[in-house]
Amino acid sequence: MPNLEILKTSIDGVLLIKPEVFGDSRGFFFESYTKKKYSQDGIDIEFVQDNHSKSSRGVLRGLHYQISKPQDKLVRVVQGEVFDVAVDIRKGSPTFGRWEGFLLSGENMQQVFVPKGLAHGFCVLSEKAEFLYKCSDYYYPEDEGGIIWNDPDLKIDWPMSDPLLSNKDKKYPRFREIFG
Repeated sequence: MPNLEILKTSIDGVLLIKPEVFGDSRGFFFESYTKKKYSQDGIDIEFVQDNHSKSSRGVLRGLHYQISKPQDKLVRVVQGEVFDVAVDIRKGSPTFGRWEGFLLSGENMQQVFVPKGLAHGFCVLSEKAEFLYKCSDYYYPEDEGGIIWNDPDLKIDWPMSDPLLSNKDKKYPRFREIFG
């Protein structure tokens, strides 16, 4: 069975995953998800929904979270490059209000596990990017919350200053307006 390198990050539960990739002149192969292997390495989650998004350079999606039905997410990029961000919104957590960022690409094939209780977002650095993510619960539009991407209290070091945002993402409140 192929190996996974799973690295802990500065936020409890957020994991950077580096799969073993087998490549030669014909291309590559790797297991992007094997329940048995991931469970052995601490990600024992029942995923119920897979999502696939495609975005252009400069698009920023997030920072999103589910309010009463939070989701664990396993995220990766299959084409292009993004800067992926997780923000700890778990009251009582020692890292409450902190963020962690990752460069994910179709080239590095890395994944990030984002546990329940974190807000998530990403911005596209390449011409186009295709982003895949597995979720532990279904998406409920009426249960979605969000934090404004450029919140001055969070001080996320986004690699862009004028992203393309949805109307919804432009209107989200600041972190402290939601969480105090």
